[in-house]
Amino acid sequence: MEQTMEKLLRAKEYITAKTDLVPQAALVLGSGLGAVVDEMQIHAAIPFDEIPGFPVSTVTGHSGRLVLGMLSGVRVAVMQGRVHYYEGYAMQDVVMPIRLLAMLGAKILVLTNAAGGINPEFSAGDFMLLRGQIGCFVPSPLIGENLDALGTRFPDMSAVYDEQLRACVKKAKPDIREGVYIQFSGPQYETPEEIRMAGLLGADAVGMSTACEAIAARHAGMRVCGISCISNMAAGVQKTPLSHSEVMETAQKIMPEFKDLLINTVKEIGGIL
Repeated sequence: MEQTMEKLLRAKEYITAKTDLVPQAALVLGSGLGAVVDEMQIHAAIPFDEIPGFPVSTVTGHSGRLVLGMLSGVRVAVMQGRVHYYEGYAMQDVVMPIRLLAMLGAKILVLTNAAGGINPEFSAGDFMLLRGQIGCFVPSPLIGENLDALGTRFPDMSAVYDEQLRACVKKAKPDIREGVYIQFSGPQYETPEEIRMAGLLGADAVGMSTACEAIAARHAGMRVCGISCISNMAAGVQKTPLSHSEVMETAQKIMPEFKDLLINTVKEIGGIL
């Protein structure tokens, strides 16, 4: 844990030497969803591989930059891409960027992802506002000695997704769907049997990220909201085989609407800061 904190402090020092902007909010952009940075007034754009100790994404559709600047009048830090547990990183490294965002000053975190739809009422191209999550199918990012400088040993997770932030998203898009997100490790897509199990557990959408990040963010005292782009229907819900190219294709189709949603959400968040 001392090594983890040293790594975080080195990364923070590197970033603060590039810009003196202190973010009020942070965004993590999922597969194919990174174009929202085009709407920012950019103060600094730092490739992940330039930040000391920072994990680097290996997945198509994740550009791998930390972008700091202004969006909708709010000072933001945007992760254009993320790393995943299935890429071989330790879970503590997967959530290192989230902890770093908190240390940079961000009090609010907006997580986005491309997810498979489990709820049969959903369709590819829908957006789902996360009202809850199931994260027990991947290791907790809090395993090991606690980082007391960030948070308590046993953080409460009874309300992972902040009610006031969810209201901001619903103001930005009143007809947005809501549901529970479940994280599996990947990288393989889930079997139809696993999807049926997830549905029985109460999940409406499935993916390979986000839940572990939300846990780390809540541990660090950040307020969290999450938005899933339903990029495809999960195994067994639809007849056709799943593919990453389908995820990317859907992400490209909905990008204009997604950008508007995030821009308006950040604007609403600015009103409660």
